[in-house]
Amino acid sequence: MSRLFIDFAIQAYVAGASVGIAAPLIGCFLVQRRLSLIGDATGHLAFAGVAIGVAVGVAPLWGALLTALVGAVALEWLRAKGRLAGDLSLALIFYLGLALGLVVLSAHGGLTASATGVLFGSIFTITWLDVWTIALLCALVVGAVVLFYKELVAVALDEETARASGLPVDALNVLLVVLTALLVAAGMRVVGLLLVAALLVIPVAAGARLAHSFRSAMLWAIAAGLISTVAGLVVALLQGTIAPGGTIVLAAATVFAVAAVVGRRAARRHPRSSAA
Repeated sequence: MSRLFIDFAIQAYVAGASVGIAAPLIGCFLVQRRLSLIGDATGHLAFAGVAIGVAVGVAPLWGALLTALVGAVALEWLRAKGRLAGDLSLALIFYLGLALGLVVLSAHGGLTASATGVLFGSIFTITWLDVWTIALLCALVVGAVVLFYKELVAVALDEETARASGLPVDALNVLLVVLTALLVAAGMRVVGLLLVAALLVIPVAAGARLAHSFRSAMLWAIAAGLISTVAGLVVALLQGTIAPGGTIVLAAATVFAVAAVVGRRAARRHPRSSAA
């Protein structure tokens, strides 16, 4: 039990909790707008950024962040122009990002332990500087959502109505993908670029099973994300050899399963309120 409270465990809790809270916050808007795969696409592009950063001598986090930001804005521009539609286009971007990252890394030393950690997470090896960087990125995400909450909700629920009412829809869409890029960079060391999108989606799906309004579903999703990250870290710490990124996502899947059962039972007990 002492492993649960040593220094590197405390660092992991702070970093994991930060991402566990911020990821579902952004995920609610992405899922509502059926843009869940944008998180995956941004993560794959960020891997190419990590590789480019290694090649030019830049820290992996900053390489990932810069590429994720540029890539996310480009994806939104293509989507808004109608040039990026359907799963096929996004799948092509997935493969492009992974292939580019693999080629660049292969040319500069191959897939090292640090590169593997970027893909699958390496939260138990982070420093306090990494923790505060992750927390800062997540705080920026949360702060922006709080500041523009009403506008983001209006666009998420009905983009055309929001545009007709005079809201800067295009700017808000860019803001959303920029926040997604920040979250992906923050979650890189926590669960890895290949799994970070799971925290954008699974807690949101759990929240949707327990609530029938956007706000309450978001609050439940945040709770599910926080519980998942802490529970996954505890399991990994107690076992000792399991990858924490995997246990966090599996914990999120377990929370979703519980929420689905609870939500179904609540719907049977209160059919009228559920339908309202």
